[in-house]
Amino acid sequence: MAVVRADLGACQGYANCMTDAADYFDIDDDGVVVVLRSTVPDEHHGRVEEAARSCPVNALVVVDEDPS
Repeated sequence: MAVVRADLGACQGYANCMTDAADYFDIDDDGVVVVLRSTVPDEHHGRVEEAARSCPVNALVVVDEDPS
C-alpha cells in the first residue's frame, strides 16, 4: 500500500491536487493542503499519484510503504 506525504511548508494552495482526487486532498482556510486520506489502496494509486504530480511546487508525493 502507498501513502501520501505532504510538505505543508512548500504548499502554495494551487489546489491542482483536488481536481482528480478531491477525496484525498482539500485546502484549508489558510490555503494549505489537507491530506484527507493518507493511505492509498492499489486501485486508487494511479489517480492519486497523478493528482500529487500535478502540484506545481512538488509539495505532494505518493510513496510505497514498507510492509515490514
